[in-house]
Formats: sequence, structure tokens, C-alpha cells
Amino acid sequence: MKKVELLLPAGNIEKLEYAIRYGADAVYLGVVDFSLRAMRKGELITFENLKQAIDLAHSLGKKAYMTLNIFAFNKDIKHLEECIEIIKDANPDAILVSDFGIMRLLKKYMPDTDLHISTQTNILNYECVKFWQDMGATRVVLARELSIPEIAEIKKQVPDMEVECFIHGAQCVSFSGRCLLSDYFTQGERISNQGNCCQPCRWSYKLVEETRPNEYYEINEGVHGTHILSPKDLCLVHHLKEMIDAGVDSFKVEGRTKSLYYVSAVAKTYREAIDELYDNPNADMSRYFDELKKVGNRGYTTGFALGDGAGEYSYDLSKGLAGADFLFEFHGKEKINGEDLYFVKIKNKILLNDDIEIISPSEQFTTEVLAIYDKNGEKLDVGNTNAEVYIKFAQEPKDYQYAMARTIGIKEFT
Repeated sequence: MKKVELLLPAGNIEKLEYAIRYGADAVYLGVVDFSLRAMRKGELITFENLKQAIDLAHSLGKKAYMTLNIFAFNKDIKHLEECIEIIKDANPDAILVSDFGIMRLLKKYMPDTDLHISTQTNILNYECVKFWQDMGATRVVLARELSIPEIAEIKKQVPDMEVECFIHGAQCVSFSGRCLLSDYFTQGERISNQGNCCQPCRWSYKLVEETRPNEYYEINEGVHGTHILSPKDLCLVHHLKEMIDAGVDSFKVEGRTKSLYYVSAVAKTYREAIDELYDNPNADMSRYFDELKKVGNRGYTTGFALGDGAGEYSYDLSKGLAGADFLFEFHGKEKINGEDLYFVKIKNKILLNDDIEIISPSEQFTTEVLAIYDKNGEKLDVGNTNAEVYIKFAQEPKDYQYAMARTIGIKEFT
């Protein structure tokens, strides 16, 4: 039996590599001008290094899907035609599209490349899937508004079409991600469906009565208003078995703008959860849900997957909060004065003798910080945020090149 694909976001080249090393079977990546996420950090993926990024995924034995899923204006079509040879040379395993014009160009210039149809096209029924199949698509990304039984019915009706479904990550208040609020609130400067959403569904809103323009009323109790449009994050780890049984071919995680830690920890958790389910279909997923609490989230919901249209809203949170603090990445190892020390850049303050948790692609364990040194070899009691220091651990990671550290346990937010 073919195992379901785990598909992770690759917001930049570093995240691409970590996503794969932490367990992704495939990654999806976009160049700045043509994807629905405008990247700002790290080694961004552009037309200049697109081939480098895809070659890296292939060298690690995994697939890379390119996103060309904006809704294109005339200028975008002209720009795409200018860049089509670069895309062909980069050789993505598939291209994700929403726009009929972009799809037509790809069929003209890259007829042998698989086409995946974005969730932006709002695919909700099997006749729609058949339409895209007739158009030459090999995979559809179903709308988040579907329940698991509805997904199963689609796969039953169109068994030879690959089905991709979101299982984790942020959700947009608009139907399957189509949004105009950002366009309106920024006078067209940040167009959501061009990859530059200002995230108005995460803003805090208050009520104004028309005849009292300077009087602002709370929508519910509290001093900071309410985030009435901000949905909780999707998390379907408890329902992976049902989705596998429904015939889903690819599990997709949202998050190209999320941190390197987020991408790595989420990939590791779902990789282990999926593998355990194939070994033991009745496996309890609770411990994996606890792991997912350790990464940033706005509270978790099953969305529409269970057929109740829950789509719960996070009235008090707009920014994701993590149950564990990300402490540092590992940037090297040196033997100094006979000791094995690890060079790290601190993300959140650590103290001498702290117990911390280390994760890597192959490990997860708790250990103690035995010593902290600055670059001059002076002993420290504290590693402050953004400091670059050397650390000695009671237990050392074997796979330190891609390891990360975080606090132990899960903080609860009220």
C-alpha cells in the first residue's frame, strides 16, 4: 500500500532542507512574484536560485512542487512568459496553479509537467474534480470546508485523481483563502491573492455606531477588543487514520512564513505520527497532539473535517503562542580545552544548569546545560537572547548539525 505523502512548506532554502531532514516527503515552494506568500527572511527562493532549491530537494531524495498560484493580471502573464525557460530548467516535480491563464501557458510551454490545482479554486465536489482532470490536472488540493466523509466520496467518484488536503496550520477567514479585506484596507498596496496579505483577520476590532463616530465599544468583555475574524489553527493529528482511509494522497501543512523551528518540529511530529499509524492503525495520537502544542498556534480546531462546521475562532489571540520556548539552533561543534562545546545563537534566554529539550531529525531527549562560555572562553551564568555562545551539555546530540533546543513541558495559555 502506498503511504500518504507528508508535504511541508519551504519558505526559503534553509527551511526546505530542514523540512525534508525532519521528515517531509515533499515540499512546496514559491518565487516571490508568483506565490501566495511574500517571504522576507532567510535565503529567499527567487528565479535566480529556484533550480538550486529544487536540486537540493532532489538530492535528498524528495519532491519539490512549485507554486504559481496567484490570480494573475496581464503584467503577471507577461512576466511569466519571460521566466518560463528558467522554470523548465529548474524541473519542479509539479506546479500548483489557480489561474486559468497561467494553466494555459504551462500546458503550452511545459506540457509534460504535472499540474496541481490550488485550494484557491474552491474544490468542493467530485464533478469539479472531474473538470480539472479533464483539463489535464494530476492532483487537486481540496477546500478546507470539506468534511472527511465528503473527501471520501470525492475520492470514490474520482479514484485516479490525487487528492491533497490540509491537516495543519493557520486558516483564513475567507472561503478557502480567497480574500479582499487586505486589498481594501491597504488601498490595493497589499493584495492578498498576489501573495502580500496584511492579515486583517488577525487585527483587533471594536464596534462603532454610525452617529457616534468617536465612541468605540467592546464587542465582548475585555480591554483589548476582540479578534472576531481570527480562526484557530487547523490540527487534524487525531484524525489522520480517517483521512488515510478516505483516500487522501497528500497531507499538507500550512506555513511558508512560519519559523524554521515551526517547520522542523511540525514535520517531525507528523512524520512520526504517520509512520506509527501504518505500523499500528489503532495508535493513540495524544502524544503527538501534545508535541504540536509546543509550536506556535492560536489554539487548535478540527475545522470542518468532522462535518460540524466548527471553524472555531480565536477571539483573544491573533498571534500564535507556543507551549515551549524555542531556545537555539546548533551552528557548530568545537573541542576547546579538551571539552566538546557546541556553538549556538540564543533565541530565548537560557541559564546555567537549565534542563532543556533537544530535538533533531533522529533524536528527542532532555539534558542539562553544564556550562556556557562566550567567544573569549569566559564562563557565563546566562546566555542572553541573540548572544552567540558555546555550551556544554550533559547529553550531546548525535545529529547536532540540524538539532534545535527548546524548554521542557507545555505552557498553558488562558
